Amino acid sequence: MTRCLIAIIGLALALTASSAARAQVMLDLSKVSCDQFVKYKVADPKLIAAWLSGYFHGKRADTMVDTQKLNADANEVEKYCFKNPEASLMKSVESIVGTDN
Repeated sequence: MTRCLIAIIGLALALTASSAARAQVMLDLSKVSCDQFVKYKVADPKLIAAWLSGYFHGKRADTMVDTQKLNADANEVEKYCFKNPEASLMKSVESIVGTDN
């Protein structure tokens, strides 16, 4: 009986530690600099580019995704950010992709 209780407690502790290790990290993209973006300091730039694409498309109520344009825009943002590491990522993206159709 004691062995079973120890095993259950051990399993419960392992599950608790496992869920704590997968804690979610929140990221405020309005505070991310170009330097952080291009140097993978906050997340994979391709993931951020995809989120930003959805954000700006959402502002325009546009549900279409042109994957070639997404890739081209991401490359332009990356080039811009390499040249302007202190710039705000959100403002840099907005200057490249805009907010209007």
